[in-house]
Amino acid sequence: MTINVLVVDDQAMIRAGFGALLDAQPDIAVVAEAGDGEEAVALCAAHCPDVVLMDVRMPVLDGLEATRRLMNPPSGTGYRPRVLMLTTFDIDDYVYDALAAGASGFLLKDALPADLIQAVRVVAAGEALLAPRVTRRLIEGFVRSRPAVSKAPERLKGLTPRETEVLVQVARGRSNGEIAAELFLAEQTVKTHVSRILDKVAARDRAQAIVFAYESGLVRVGETG
Repeated sequence: MTINVLVVDDQAMIRAGFGALLDAQPDIAVVAEAGDGEEAVALCAAHCPDVVLMDVRMPVLDGLEATRRLMNPPSGTGYRPRVLMLTTFDIDDYVYDALAAGASGFLLKDALPADLIQAVRVVAAGEALLAPRVTRRLIEGFVRSRPAVSKAPERLKGLTPRETEVLVQVARGRSNGEIAAELFLAEQTVKTHVSRILDKVAARDRAQAIVFAYESGLVRVGETG
């Protein structure tokens, strides 16, 4: 299946470079390019891309507000793309808010080409970009800056003991394969558990599930395992 991508950046050279790189992949097609967030929102409505490669800082409408609009479409519109945020710096305050708005992952603009390609595939699959140190730090910083969600413990009660174990592993940035090895489960079983967890805690993808795990106190900043 082809992954349709919208590339959003206010610098034409960057758009062209990312677009050419992604379009050269057999399973990825760049359906459009936008120079600001407002244009991105309009092009999403026209092309319905699977993934939006979104710069954070742009004129007219920045990537943060564009992401909010894409995640909160007009009533009756069920379409929501997955958003992969591009940032120039390791720590960018805008990115915390983008995570809250529904972004599925983050990538530095100076990432290796192979990392960009893989990031698009990971986000398109609904897994979220969680392994890189930057994303983990951003999530932890986001949680530090927000108060705990009062309803989070109630949603935790809806999980089975095994689902809780799986959520802890997801929050630590582990893939389905790694979780399967850690908990001695089949990878398909882990995938089923993750799907049920997302439904029960009202998380759109793994990135949102990680935020929930931290906010609820299930996993604490700085914990490893």
